[in-house]
Amino acid sequence: MKIYTKNTLLAILTLFIGTQVSAQEYDLLINDGHVIDVKNGIDQVMDVAIHEGKIVKVDSRIPERSAKRVIEAKGFYVVPGLLDIHSHNFHGTEPDAYLSNSDTALPPDGFSFRSGVTTIVDVGGAGWRNFKQFKKQTIDRSKTRVLSFLNIIGSGMKGGAIEQNIDDMNPKLTAMVAKQYPGVVVGVKLAHYHGFDWTPTERAVEAGKLANIPVMIDFGGSDPELSIETLFMEKLRPGDIFTHAYAHVKGRTPIVDDNGKVRDYVFAAQKRGIIFDVGHGGGSFLFEQAVPAMKQGLKPNSISTDLHTGSMNGGMKDLINIMSKFINMDMPLKEVIAVSTWQPAQIIKREDLGHLSEGAVADVAILNLRKGDFGFIDTKRKKMKGDKKLECELTLREGKVVWDLNGMASDPWNE
Repeated sequence: MKIYTKNTLLAILTLFIGTQVSAQEYDLLINDGHVIDVKNGIDQVMDVAIHEGKIVKVDSRIPERSAKRVIEAKGFYVVPGLLDIHSHNFHGTEPDAYLSNSDTALPPDGFSFRSGVTTIVDVGGAGWRNFKQFKKQTIDRSKTRVLSFLNIIGSGMKGGAIEQNIDDMNPKLTAMVAKQYPGVVVGVKLAHYHGFDWTPTERAVEAGKLANIPVMIDFGGSDPELSIETLFMEKLRPGDIFTHAYAHVKGRTPIVDDNGKVRDYVFAAQKRGIIFDVGHGGGSFLFEQAVPAMKQGLKPNSISTDLHTGSMNGGMKDLINIMSKFINMDMPLKEVIAVSTWQPAQIIKREDLGHLSEGAVADVAILNLRKGDFGFIDTKRKKMKGDKKLECELTLREGKVVWDLNGMASDPWNE
């Protein structure tokens, strides 16, 4: 019979207690998923541990006993929560107000988590006059992280004549409100101006300079046309965003010419630092532009939805549907994840997002890359066939399950 001294027993007890404590070290453990974290150069099967809403460890093997709950993610991709930097979410009941406190805009939580999106950016719904209303009404009430590009029009994106009013394009007041809400107001938006005049662009860029934030331009509609080459090479700054990149709309020269060739100055603009954003929407994405552009190497810097009631049930559908289109246009999955996570986070200067670094907020999406026979639709209702399609299995927002398609994080009902 082995006899232990008091000190030995104390040591054994301490070790036992330490083991029991370590068994509850993490709230959640995602096991055996293929992690793609572009910022940290991870593209392999790893485990991800989460505690108190933060990423606390990413390693090749983390013991299951160390977590209160384990999610088995073998065969799936584990990525940072997706960032959609072009959406319309200033929803409300004001009549004839288009995307500013109206029913054409959409509540974020109904359309974000189911597609792996944890951060959504309303672009231009609110201007300096009504941003506080948007914040109180949508930003503060949403589980989704909602950010904003302020419209250079003070009263926001209300459509029609309101958006043609140069007198309401005030760079100083726009910048002032942006600086009052750093990290929430992340840019300035100009859209839908149809006059043959560079003043709106110049005022938006001035506001961006004053607040040290990027500008997003929805360009076109002028008759005669304003030069898109001048926009790229003279008016916008490196880091400013050209959205609806793969559109062909009246009043704007498309990036791909009638012979299927990307215009030389478009490559020069991207090299200069102009951000090419998808902004799919209900009328702003054509395969006749995107396919030849992709074949020639003009890839998007960010993939976004332009979510509103006019796009959600058409060819756009959601962010992962657009990501799937680019996968089927031979863009590597790692690059598609990059332009949906870390790159847009950098574009909007929110580098705390879009990655799974230790200490980062635990916004996570678990994606399934399905193989099969699929069809994808553009905004002319033209179809492209593909054999790969992303599906969101599970979404975490600050470490909490907010979307679980097939019960991955749930216990069986009969056990």
